[in-house]
Amino acid sequence: MTVEHKNASGPSEDEAGASETGPELSVVIPVFNEGKELSGLVTEIAAGLGEIPGLASFEIILCDDGSSDDTWAVVDALSQSDSRVEGLSLSRNFGKEMAVIAGLSAARGRAAVVMDGDGQHPPGLIPDLVRAWREGADVVEAVKTGRPDQSWLVRMAARLFNRSFSTLTGVNLTNATDFRLLARPVIDELVDMPERSVFFRGLSTWLGYRREVIEFEPLPRGSGHTRWTLWGLTRFAVRNLISFTSAPLHLVTAIGLIFAAFAAVLALQTLYNWFAGHAVEGFTTVILLLLVQGSVILVGLGVIGLYVSEIHKEVKRRPRYVVARRTSGLQ
Repeated sequence: MTVEHKNASGPSEDEAGASETGPELSVVIPVFNEGKELSGLVTEIAAGLGEIPGLASFEIILCDDGSSDDTWAVVDALSQSDSRVEGLSLSRNFGKEMAVIAGLSAARGRAAVVMDGDGQHPPGLIPDLVRAWREGADVVEAVKTGRPDQSWLVRMAARLFNRSFSTLTGVNLTNATDFRLLARPVIDELVDMPERSVFFRGLSTWLGYRREVIEFEPLPRGSGHTRWTLWGLTRFAVRNLISFTSAPLHLVTAIGLIFAAFAAVLALQTLYNWFAGHAVEGFTTVILLLLVQGSVILVGLGVIGLYVSEIHKEVKRRPRYVVARRTSGLQ
């Protein structure tokens, strides 16, 4: 078993030279319990890459995020039948974000395309991503124009998260996806970031560099159904907001200042009524204000607790993922 532990010391000489001896393009696909559709997807991608003019060589890296089905057996078989296909298997389910980082860490190409393994990201768009990269873009984002196979509630929640994230962080994620091409300098910067809580879509956008955007219509899911639920999206949104920005802490401070101002106005009104000889009334109002104030305090403590939890994860400095198995080409 191999433990991958990335630090912030910058790319090593071996990493810097990997793109010179490796393929021109890498395609990184995180997979989880997707063994049924994997063979067809890889065949389609390989056929499409073979038709890109001037593409000298490529590799397809499949990162199995601790699947419980036959996904790894399929990955291993694909690697044995095609030397351009490589794979690695994480020791357990670390989450899609870590699977992407693990795949990018193993990628040797001058650029890498990251795409999902459920068939919704069209392989036919890869030539357009490569074309934009060859024209000078360092990051080529595929932005979707629709959300098939998702309920209106999930679509609304995703839209709310993207807009909230964009507003609070200044990083525009409107209709953004993980389907994107990254040039080698961007890959090196991304995998060397020291965070344990990784939000690939946000970090790869935050890095900047020269960018291009290409719109696409997501394809219907190959099989099964989306694993995203409203609760899952909520946890995803909270975790990534907390790990990416301190804006919620500032929001709690702002709410506290608003309540302090309101309390000052109420105190002045009470003093005025007392000096004017009016009876000070409003027992129900006072109780209600105390309940609201207590709720705000508890919410504020909850937000602080979330940040303390993230700090706890970071200071432990555990490896972000553990690689249990690799195909022969990645040994």
